[in-house]
Amino acid sequence: MDAKDAVGALGALAHEHRLAAYRLLVEAGQDGLPAGVIAERLGTPSSTLTFHLQQLLHAGLVSQRRVSRQIIYAMVPEAMNGLVGYLTENCCGGLASCGPACEPAAAGRLPKTTAA
Repeated sequence: MDAKDAVGALGALAHEHRLAAYRLLVEAGQDGLPAGVIAERLGTPSSTLTFHLQQLLHAGLVSQRRVSRQIIYAMVPEAMNGLVGYLTENCCGGLASCGPACEPAAAGRLPKTTAA
């Protein structure tokens, strides 16, 4: 990832609704979620959510695919890893790799959550 791509990705994430949608898609993994489910879970009107998802799509952070009448959005792990890698590539004077990498769970498996 270069500086221009990093700025685009950070700009796309620099909004409360887009960040919430992206975090929800990261949690969902590579299977993604239908746009309607994302809107429902975030309590965001569909038209507003579509605008925000398009910003994430344009930045390359998410993908979309059509399944019947639904549009499914999913995070793009390589884009997230590229952004984190770009931000941390000179970490510790370049002597160590500090950035975590996203390794999505197998399809259909969501990460376990702990109760608070």
